[in-house]
Amino acid sequence: MVKTKEILDILENYDKDNIAIATVCSHSSLQIFDGARKEGFRTIGICMGAPPKFYDAFPKAKPDEFFVVKDYKEILSKADELAAKNALIIPHGSFVEYLGAENFQKLRLPTYGNRRVLEWESDRDMSRKWLESAGIKMPKQIKNPEDIDSPMMVKYYGAKGGMGFFVVKNYSDFRKRINPAEKYTIQEFVLGTRYYMHYFYSPIKSDGYKLSRGTLELLGIDRRVESNADEIFRIGSPTELAEAGIYPTFVVTGNLPLMIRESLLPRIFEMGEQVVEKSLELFGGMIGPFCLETVVTDSLELKVFEISARIVAGTNLFISGSPYSDLVDEKLSMGRRIAREIRMARDMDILPEVIS
Repeated sequence: MVKTKEILDILENYDKDNIAIATVCSHSSLQIFDGARKEGFRTIGICMGAPPKFYDAFPKAKPDEFFVVKDYKEILSKADELAAKNALIIPHGSFVEYLGAENFQKLRLPTYGNRRVLEWESDRDMSRKWLESAGIKMPKQIKNPEDIDSPMMVKYYGAKGGMGFFVVKNYSDFRKRINPAEKYTIQEFVLGTRYYMHYFYSPIKSDGYKLSRGTLELLGIDRRVESNADEIFRIGSPTELAEAGIYPTFVVTGNLPLMIRESLLPRIFEMGEQVVEKSLELFGGMIGPFCLETVVTDSLELKVFEISARIVAGTNLFISGSPYSDLVDEKLSMGRRIAREIRMARDMDILPEVIS
């Protein structure tokens, strides 16, 4: 991993009044570019091949310039060119997946957030250790597939948008469907309603929901629309589908906004607080947006089955704000909240506190 001192030396040579917010043209880039522009920053869209034409349809979210690469790995060798443009990188799920978590940690460019979180987030065993040591309730996990005796979700490592995930009921099911070349984890399938909580942790803000250092915000909640899991049972019962060799898949195709019972908000903030405080202890703290992916059971118990320690695509629902972010500041998107944090840090001359 690139050393923080090296990144800060690069940042020291930047024209701080001319910083450009840069990210890969995918995932949540529209709101990142829109939010950056609203906070007074130039924007750079990193793309593979020709600049995507669809940005022309969204002029407020079209980057000021495109930075074209032959493939995403080329970003590593062209880091100096981006640094010359005062580029400050915003990571998102597609960016990290396309470049690879290990390569992203080697990227010689100032990056918003603490990139040390990637080793904890991308390894499912490490992320579970983080969450459980923070006191978070999680679905049961088993190591030996032969022990499967109830519905279990099998997940491959990395941010794949649900691709390849599947549910099994026994070892025979597992053997039929597993790709032995992929690293995986086996987790209890918890019945309940899925809620994806969009948090923002600021280590530099002092007013709000206070932690040992900084403050915590809740800016939105969504639920993912998954294909074909959300529609498959219209054509038959689980037994009939299995007999026909048809199984649910969990590829994320979109998102829906949600509001949760207000009585659960104290617990939601407590969970976010626990996760942030443990991150400070383990690796110096994650910075900025993160998402706790939860199931709420019929007994109103919240179980966290995953963490995404960056901006998630579900926040795209709220480019003009959510019912929660509107109570922080009207029309506040996660993309704009990131840009605002960078602007605050720059104006306070403490950019190194939110950059790695």
